[in-house]
Amino acid sequence: MTNLSVNINKVATIRNARGGNVPNVLKVALDCEAFGAQGITVHPRPDERHIRYSDVYALKPEIKTEFNIEGYPCEKFIDLVLKVKPTQVTLVPDAPDAITSNAGWDVKTHFGQLSELVDTFTSHGVRTSIFVGTDLENIELAAKTGTDRIELYTEPYATRYPANREEAIAPFIAAARLAKSLGLGVNAGHDLSLENLAYFHQNIPGLDEVSIGHALICDALYYGLKETISLYKGCLQPTL
Repeated sequence: MTNLSVNINKVATIRNARGGNVPNVLKVALDCEAFGAQGITVHPRPDERHIRYSDVYALKPEIKTEFNIEGYPCEKFIDLVLKVKPTQVTLVPDAPDAITSNAGWDVKTHFGQLSELVDTFTSHGVRTSIFVGTDLENIELAAKTGTDRIELYTEPYATRYPANREEAIAPFIAAARLAKSLGLGVNAGHDLSLENLAYFHQNIPGLDEVSIGHALICDALYYGLKETISLYKGCLQPTL
């Protein structure tokens, strides 16, 4: 089974636009769980332009499903993860001023840093995942860091999907097969949507988790949050 983890950053963005506490980030997270999501993802950035560090501390004791904190491992982020001890930490190489994540790690260049981070988080009982593209050598090196999982950066798949979905999915199939053969769990995220998720899920062997925020929250404006989560979970049903 592939778990759906809902990234609630966009909910915090709406709240922060007006101040106050509407929409209530904690309530939305708990509603996502009640509506069937198997996880909640947050991506706090140093400027706290959406999820705030205080949100992360407030969410942790209330989340009953898997809690995934993703982000760039600056000192403040590392300290947050070690204090909160989520189910999973996803290491993402985005710059502090990045609008959104736009690439996976160059693991060869950052191998020492990533290996040290994996050791640190693992020793505190936190499952680790490294955000990567589909380069096979890069995935082999990720496995050597000792990480539990990788998360495949799926924006290239989403971009190419409308023109040729077979070509779009091919490098991701190869990447997932290699990761599984190396004993890694496989997560995926970025620009997955109701348009392209089912095909991705049908073709990626052993997909453990997808983390979806922007598209899901946008769809919820039309379908409502409960129905939207149901629709996304429908895309993750096993094929007969």
